[in-house]
Amino acid sequence: MIIWETPEGAQVPFLLKFNVNTQIRYLNTLNSAETFTDHLGVVREVHQRNDITVNRAMFILGGYVFDKRAKYSFTVWTSAGAASIVVAGNIGWSFSKALTITGGYTGVPGTRSLVNTFPFFASTDRSMADNFFRPAFTQGAWASGEIGKVSYLGFVGNGLNTLNITANKIDTHLVTSGSVWWEPLGAYGEPGKSRNMYDDYFSSKKVRVRFGTSFTHSREDRFSNLDQSSPENTSMYNSDGVLLFATGAFAPGVTVNEATYRMWAADFGVKWNGLAINGQYFVRWISDFDADGPLPLTSTFDHGAEFTAGYFVKPRKLMVYGRGSKVYGEFGDSWEVAGGVKWHFLPTERLWLSAELMRTDKVPYSGAFTPYTVGMTGWAPMVQAVLAF
Repeated sequence: MIIWETPEGAQVPFLLKFNVNTQIRYLNTLNSAETFTDHLGVVREVHQRNDITVNRAMFILGGYVFDKRAKYSFTVWTSAGAASIVVAGNIGWSFSKALTITGGYTGVPGTRSLVNTFPFFASTDRSMADNFFRPAFTQGAWASGEIGKVSYLGFVGNGLNTLNITANKIDTHLVTSGSVWWEPLGAYGEPGKSRNMYDDYFSSKKVRVRFGTSFTHSREDRFSNLDQSSPENTSMYNSDGVLLFATGAFAPGVTVNEATYRMWAADFGVKWNGLAINGQYFVRWISDFDADGPLPLTSTFDHGAEFTAGYFVKPRKLMVYGRGSKVYGEFGDSWEVAGGVKWHFLPTERLWLSAELMRTDKVPYSGAFTPYTVGMTGWAPMVQAVLAF
């Protein structure tokens, strides 16, 4: 939505656009088991939910000023589920279609869902496997652009997830991450905000495909004193659902203060005539532990995958979909399957209602604005409304 734009040739070129992303969700996980047991035999509680939350509400002001190449944006990001508010800004310079340099807040581009995709997922949110493996959001600088049919985003920033970490606690190590994707048969989506959406809302008359890959490296700190059992760095979970930096995650009474995270992902997608199939494979290595006591291992290795398939039974109106994801972990495996419907009750891809039924087994991740809670095993229905303009 354009609030103000100066005419062509104005002495001070200026553009101000207003965008909104809002998710309202009902989630019920009361069918889940009430406890789970980690790989050391410790019995832990599973947090059950039955609530209506505004998962995310994002207000974005952006455009250009002084010169059409001088880009800016200002974002207020809130999550009622996480009781969190973040105010974020970006400043960039567009040299050409092939190169734009930007600095500010963004998602670390370690998986497909963190590269200009939100909230246009096939299902209600990111998959269990994606949430477990992916990095999150931080401040940094990045280069992006398109060269022919190949797009890229290279990033350097403060860490895997530092949205709620003060500057005096952030360590001196930087995260590096990059994503490259190829669309050999033409653009995977229509121009605009939903350019990277998973669904084939626009019923492509010709087959469209994409192939992508991402890699991330970061030396992570727990951001808390060793005498605190609960760390402030919550970016990494072990595959049994215990925070990597929590006391006792690897051995009773032992706390890891630093560790190195490496993660590689590869994705694919195909769209045709209302049908969309997307998948991604993840591999994660965590090593070089700095701990206050002996550990039974020197590294961990986890891998997994996600898969979605959706089809518009009524073009641009009603889509049915199925999805699944799995984590093969150092300390145990976990999985999920789900099916749902998505209803675009107005003639736009920017507004929809969805309903989904999900079955999970030993979820290894928790996120207040996701439907997942550590240890969750059972059925969970969800109903969600999304507005994204």
